[in-house]
Amino acid sequence: MTGGLAHRGVQAARDLRIGARRGPGNAAVRWSLHVVGALFAAVPIAFAAGPVEFSAGEIARIASLGPWPPPPRRDPSNRVSGHPDAIELGRRLFFDSRLSPVGYIACVTCHQPDRGWTDHKPRAHGLGDLDRNTQPLNNVGLQRWFGWGGASDSVWMASLRPILDPREMDSNAAHVRHVYVRMPEYACLYRLAYGADPVTGGETDEAVLVRTAKALASFTETLTTGRTAFDAARDAIARGGSIAATGYPAAAQRGLQFFVGEGRCIACHSGPDFSDGRFHDTGVPEFPGQRTPDAGRQDGIRNLRSSRFTLHGPYNDDPSGRDAAAARDIEPEEAARGRFRTPSLRNVAVTGPYLHNGGLDSLRDAVRHPAPDDGAVPRGAAAPAALGTEPQGTAADDVVAFLQTLTDARGEDRGLPAPRPTPCDDDAAAVR
Repeated sequence: MTGGLAHRGVQAARDLRIGARRGPGNAAVRWSLHVVGALFAAVPIAFAAGPVEFSAGEIARIASLGPWPPPPRRDPSNRVSGHPDAIELGRRLFFDSRLSPVGYIACVTCHQPDRGWTDHKPRAHGLGDLDRNTQPLNNVGLQRWFGWGGASDSVWMASLRPILDPREMDSNAAHVRHVYVRMPEYACLYRLAYGADPVTGGETDEAVLVRTAKALASFTETLTTGRTAFDAARDAIARGGSIAATGYPAAAQRGLQFFVGEGRCIACHSGPDFSDGRFHDTGVPEFPGQRTPDAGRQDGIRNLRSSRFTLHGPYNDDPSGRDAAAARDIEPEEAARGRFRTPSLRNVAVTGPYLHNGGLDSLRDAVRHPAPDDGAVPRGAAAPAALGTEPQGTAADDVVAFLQTLTDARGEDRGLPAPRPTPCDDDAAAVR
């Protein structure tokens, strides 16, 4: 790198530091790096490479990014969460285009296993064009809100919405019920999971629709990512060992140090799944041809307040109501406009394009995307101090190298989930 470019990089870092504080009397600090579309705005600077030494605080923050995988959990609002027959029913429905009246749109249309459970398109396309990028389904069971705007408060509600959306499947409850008439093996699996017949059991069309969505949710909850090179390095450093002894690349070490230190990326990409689950203004402009600005979380809140399929509705299977009580914690609509949920960074290197509108193709571009000051402070996180000295040896390439180590051995090609033989595959059992 030339001296002139290095000088400009140092000046950019100084400018970033100057803009960190919002103003006199205001303790809020600019969260400069809070989504994959806004990891950091610093210009790459070349410095002499050397061993990476992590401070005690950095080690503690690195340790907070694990362990992985987390213990499995079942969704209390979905009584068939984890049920083998519900999972198998959901697996078959996921790949079946008969859920859509047109007969050629299925869940897999946008969530393809050989593309990291996404579609690699800037924006999703079902029966029509959507305004947002398809999010991967990996580790979906760890989330609290679902979709870029958090328009669903459970995995099963998030599974139901595309079935009814006219731009996606454009289906309806009566059509979904008729799928079981056409597919007796599906009706058999439904009976095994729920103890009721979806055709003759006296349930309403809407109840069958919701239970179908819950079977789909039971399947998607199984789509998890494996351990990565980062996880091995994290475990070593959390035990007090040497991260270098694990063979973790030097560039990734520098990127990790920036991520948990000077870059403050961990402020929003926190925890083992690298997401705080909250909503932030990423400063993403409208894409060419977009008719109206995307209101993000504001639209999500309106959907939550108008839908009967939320955890506050009649289909929550959790008698304690704990999840429903937690879901009441919704910010005011006026403060939520233009904010989007922090995505997980696990397997991020193979799930582009990036940003909620798919506006950036490369991970390196996403890392360099600047973020505005939205004043959002994740709950449970202390406001960080103002940025310190210029990043030493930190560059976009280092952060990309770190993010690439969050991809597991299966990478982009997740493989087709194996079918599970059931008694319902026998004709006599299926129609009894």
